Amino acid sequence: MDTNETCGEMKGNQPQEEHRWLQQILGDWSFKGEAVMEPGKPDERFEGTESVRALGELWTVAEGQGEMCGGMAKTVMTLGFNPQSRRFVGTFVASMMAHLWVYSGELLGNTLTLDTEGPDHTGRMVKFRDVIEVQSPDHRTLSSYMLGEDGEWRKIMEAIYLRRT
Repeated sequence: MDTNETCGEMKGNQPQEEHRWLQQILGDWSFKGEAVMEPGKPDERFEGTESVRALGELWTVAEGQGEMCGGMAKTVMTLGFNPQSRRFVGTFVASMMAHLWVYSGELLGNTLTLDTEGPDHTGRMVKFRDVIEVQSPDHRTLSSYMLGEDGEWRKIMEAIYLRRT
């Protein structure tokens, strides 16, 4: 049997509506934002560029670079949709951190909420939430939240993305 035929027959390999939703963020973007690095310290401003490309019809790969955390940083985010679990899935890595962030999320309207877990500024593992909101074809935001010990979500980062091309 032809391997392409075998792969095509695998359940879940056909793009779903959720995969098509991700396609709208393909392209080249500029971003600016602010982040709370540690409680009691001033917010850090950052800016850079991001290029989002398709990996077939099922995945997006976003590669970013810019001035972050007092130096140049690079980031890679993958996003897809798992039809079996009915959840968006993905990963995030950055050149200035050793943690692999693993996402599981859901879409409501034009807002994709991605839950993950990672180290806070002390190294303690806590719950985080990244929220991507598509404002228009040329404007989106990314906000990050951390779950506090009091059970409240606190915004720790917000970035505004504007399409370059």
